[in-house]
Amino acid sequence: MALDPTKHADWEIAEEAETRMKTVYQLGEELGLEKEELLPHGHYVAKLDFNKILKRLSGRQDGKYIDVTAITPTPLGEGKSTTTMGLTQGLGKRGKKVIAAIRQPSGGPTMNIKGSAAGGGLSQCIPLTPFSLGLTGDINAIMNAHNLAMVALTSRMQHEFNYTDEQLAKRKLKRLNIDPRNVEMKWIMDFCAQSLRDIVLGLGGKDDGFMMRSGFAIAVSSEIMAILAVAKDLKDMRERMGKIVVAYDKSGKPVTAGDLDVAGAMTAWMVEALNPNLMQTIEGQPVLVHAGPFANIAIGQSSIIADRVGLKLADYNVTESGFAADIGFEKFWNLKCRFSGLKPNAAVLVATIRALKCHGGAPIPVPGKPIPEEYKGENIGWVEKGCENLIHLVNVVKKAGINPVVCINAFYTDTDNEIKAVRRIAETSGARVALSKHWQYGGEGALELADAVVDACNEPSNFKFLYDLTTPLRKRIELIATEVYGADGVEFSPEALAKAKRMEEDPEIAKLGTCMVKTHLSLTDNPNLKGVPKGWKLHVRDILTYKGAGFVVPVAGAIKLMPGTASDPAYRRVDVDVETGKVKGLF
Repeated sequence: MALDPTKHADWEIAEEAETRMKTVYQLGEELGLEKEELLPHGHYVAKLDFNKILKRLSGRQDGKYIDVTAITPTPLGEGKSTTTMGLTQGLGKRGKKVIAAIRQPSGGPTMNIKGSAAGGGLSQCIPLTPFSLGLTGDINAIMNAHNLAMVALTSRMQHEFNYTDEQLAKRKLKRLNIDPRNVEMKWIMDFCAQSLRDIVLGLGGKDDGFMMRSGFAIAVSSEIMAILAVAKDLKDMRERMGKIVVAYDKSGKPVTAGDLDVAGAMTAWMVEALNPNLMQTIEGQPVLVHAGPFANIAIGQSSIIADRVGLKLADYNVTESGFAADIGFEKFWNLKCRFSGLKPNAAVLVATIRALKCHGGAPIPVPGKPIPEEYKGENIGWVEKGCENLIHLVNVVKKAGINPVVCINAFYTDTDNEIKAVRRIAETSGARVALSKHWQYGGEGALELADAVVDACNEPSNFKFLYDLTTPLRKRIELIATEVYGADGVEFSPEALAKAKRMEEDPEIAKLGTCMVKTHLSLTDNPNLKGVPKGWKLHVRDILTYKGAGFVVPVAGAIKLMPGTASDPAYRRVDVDVETGKVKGLF
């Protein structure tokens, strides 16, 4: 019998549930996989040979496609992964053949304050330890491939500095004239390490490299992670690798991974990572884990490959987008669906009473500190005021032509009157509304949500993009800012404006998608502004080029591509039972 989540930690619940797990062989049999399509990594985790599966099932009709997103969260998160697991379990309870597709957690938040995003309570992805600590090595492969590009760049710069053209020619190298002040990429690692944001390389003599400023970003912000999320197959990935802009030469011309003769070796690191990982919910439904998190600084989507596999193997594929609907869903809508050609049937918008109170005027919770006392009492006024954020994001989903389902992700401390207020306001907006207690009761607690999602999927949708690829870059950014965020307009820094103008004149870059970088804690670029702020403009301070992934990246506000580790991080509570080897303290 499952443990009570009001009395036990997530890792304890996961550990108990893991005594009843299905093997990957059982999961494969239930999914109808053939033997060679299942690539086991032990008994409870496997990779799937997506090429063989998609080729064999090419004639099978796709299942229903559901995206899980959320209202603007507090810094504590509002349970999208938990809801994704709960909805999958609820659909399973209703006898539906269902697969979830979620993102692999980064070591940064896992060892910091956010946890591993495996879900929580009785709605989790298991086994928790491999899920949280590297899984089958996809992120490690991304780090190696990405950093290999930086090795190739810095090595080339050193050799070009030390050798004449004739000496370079003897080594079969052409001078690329790389501008050390205009390097697009940084190094990456999969932890939150603020002290590595800005560094100096090459201290020492001429044999110690070329001296230049550089830095680190977190691994999941790598363009290679974005490529993993959007690539169709190995051929597509190889082509994208060669287009990655690593730096610019002194005339402003891009220097790509292809120019550095490193794209093939980078792809070699990624061959196995292209296959999605198979895991399961606490209740035994299959879960595909592929690509990475952080929709505020990355694309933040589970992979297109995982979704295509899930849609062929199941009647319902529940995928998750990072953070709130203004960020994760917008990228799902205008980037992921554009690349994949897939059209969703419904979108689940997760809301909690806690977050609604925060948007309505309650003190902002601080990670690592107790929830403010104000959240412990009933306050209908705060909830009703906070619903302005909910309704704004319901309308964002509607703009995509997708049927929205509001999920009230219940905490056992929520009151009936608070829940009734959310239901009344959300229904008035024209959305379906479901109360779900999956955290406390698992699939049994998600039956109302499952039924609402099935109903939404049975209604026709009218999916449409916010912009087409002929729309100029600055106009696209303005559309996202005004139509999705609610801004009055956009302000560009001089550097960002100059880059935008150059990109609009470059026919190759002009047709790329647009992947915004912005805080997830507000509709604005200021994380402290809650609700639906009025009378503001989005400040774009830089624009990056992810030519291999197929989009440009406008950076708004003061957000960093390398997060920082807090004063009371999760790693302080993670340990190992030295008798059994089991890891404890993960969440």
